[in-house]
This record gives sequence, C-alpha cells and structure tokens, in this order.
Amino acid sequence: MNLRPVSDHIILKPMDKETVTASGIIIPDTVEKEKPEQAEVLAVGPGKMLENGQRQIMEVQVGQKVMFKKWAPDEVEIDKQKYLIIKSEDVIAIVE
Repeated sequence: MNLRPVSDHIILKPMDKETVTASGIIIPDTVEKEKPEQAEVLAVGPGKMLENGQRQIMEVQVGQKVMFKKWAPDEVEIDKQKYLIIKSEDVIAIVE
C-alpha cells in the first residue's frame, strides 16, 4: 500500500530519539515530553487550495528533516512501519 498526501498534508518517517547524550548522560522520558519531534519527509501534498483558486506553496521537500510539535501528527502503521501525517502549518523548522 502506498500513501499519497492530499492538500497541505505531509507524510513523515519518525526518527529515533536519542536516549543518551554524546557524553554518556541518560535522557529520561520526562525531558523529551516538551521537546519538538523530528522526522524525515517522505511525501508532500500539492498544497492547500486557496480562495483565489491557486495552491499554497509547500515549504518542505521530500528528504528534508523537519521539527514539529509532539501533539501534531496522526500516526498510521502500514506493513509494520510507523508513519506520521501532519499539516504543513504544524512544521516549526527544517533541520539543516
């Protein structure tokens, strides 16, 4: 099964969270709760239809890594792989 986002939706592949820092400090789950999430962009919709009949320009591209608020995504699982679906307005940064 393939997923193709519509409107201004973005399909993401979650990135593994670091549980230990480079210096060996263990990061407890409670610290991670308030931090934004990161994921890789797998697919981007064509953009939301605006009132003037044109499409909103999507700011992210396939392959980029993005940050978004923890509460934003809908989770889906296909063939034992977890995917996240968010709207473009929920992206807070592109990781470079």
